[in-house]
Amino acid sequence: GADYLTFHAEACVHLHRIIQRIRESGRHPGISIVPSTPVDAIREVLPFIDLVLVMTVNPGYGGQAMLPFCLDKVARLKELRSMMGAKFLISIDGGVSLETASLIAGPSPDVLVMGSAFFSAKDKVDIVCSMRNQCGPNPVC
Repeated sequence: GADYLTFHAEACVHLHRIIQRIRESGRHPGISIVPSTPVDAIREVLPFIDLVLVMTVNPGYGGQAMLPFCLDKVARLKELRSMMGAKFLISIDGGVSLETASLIAGPSPDVLVMGSAFFSAKDKVDIVCSMRNQCGPNPVC
């Protein structure tokens, strides 16, 4: 049932081949990069993907604190997207919460992935609306 399939750039040598296979399956290909991977490591395949997921924590377990330096990658991706005339979405995952909303609002990624903060919230609708109001260009609940 997934429409977007995202894989870690660091786990694969042949990025373009995986992108082709995902697209051939009728799905949207996405690439994820960990905090230590620079955006330019995936630059050559940006025209072929539909999503870039910037990990703002090191993958492995939930509840980690966001590494704010990773948000600089959002601006770099926006620059490359504009320069290339590409249409990929820019997503962040890791440490996304009401406490980090002010940091996220600046670079304004297209997609936010919220795990621990969402699942531990007493009112799921309220936390989503609050995040939209603080981070989104069009806050609608």
